Amino acid sequence: MTAELASTHPLDAYATALTGLARDTGGGLSVEVQPTVQSVTLRLDPAGPARAGVDAALGTALPTGANTWVAAGDGEAIWLGPDEWLVTSHSGDAAVGEAALRALVAGEVGGAAVDTSAQRVVLRIGGRLARELLSFGCSLDLHPRSFPAGRSAQTLLGGAGVILLARDAAADADGGAVLDVHVRSSFAGHLADWLLDAAQEFRDDPAAASPALAG
Repeated sequence: MTAELASTHPLDAYATALTGLARDTGGGLSVEVQPTVQSVTLRLDPAGPARAGVDAALGTALPTGANTWVAAGDGEAIWLGPDEWLVTSHSGDAAVGEAALRALVAGEVGGAAVDTSAQRVVLRIGGRLARELLSFGCSLDLHPRSFPAGRSAQTLLGGAGVILLARDAAADADGGAVLDVHVRSSFAGHLADWLLDAAQEFRDDPAAASPALAG
């Protein structure tokens, strides 16, 4: 009899400690491990013939502004380069999966769609302390004037390469920031350790954080 192998998330061992940050910081910070999402790395000429079909499948136009992202169905379309995007879906929508997107770009020179779902995991970081926490390990200016909702960046956080998305602050009940961090699975544990260590600054004294990055 063949034993079945149960799938595990790269951050299963960290979920309890990360969730506990909301309690330990008086609600000023939340770090949530997001369920595994479908991700497709998409390459195409933004002015080419495949563009219209891809936009129709996504239900929105691919973002062409550098370092931006848009909501696409129940996921996102994230600009990675002039002819490259990361397309995600939280439900595994077949219309924006690898097979569907590959069929749309198949006839275009340089067109490609590759499933990269196992490549990264996502952490959602929210609360009035979120931007300040990330600023400890990221060289970007994360003030909402410089990095507002709808912006994205490929950068380093705590020494790990990440894709950072600024989401709508209204999604956070505390009125603070909401940011998604996409990190490669092999670096997920390292980043979780870094976040837990960096958050020591805010434990047991939620009023001690500087409001400089709060808005």
